[in-house]
Amino acid sequence: MWHYCYVLESTIDKTTYTGSTDNLKNRLKEHNCGKTKSIKHKIPMRLIYCEAYRTKTLAIKRERSLKKNSAAKKELFSRIFDE
Repeated sequence: MWHYCYVLESTIDKTTYTGSTDNLKNRLKEHNCGKTKSIKHKIPMRLIYCEAYRTKTLAIKRERSLKKNSAAKKELFSRIFDE
């Protein structure tokens, strides 16, 4: 089974949300149904990036890295948005 670290972007205000899951399709649906308290006022969200990992531990480690390490997030976003 694959596990994913993903980045969503609000179509309302362009803010981003980073998370991890083992079912990306269902998780995106949950986010867009307002089941995530921290972003329910920013829906709809769209998937802008994801990485696949063989273990949940690695996916969570990457999620935490992107949330806590601004340099890692900046580097990723520069690749995504080609800035």
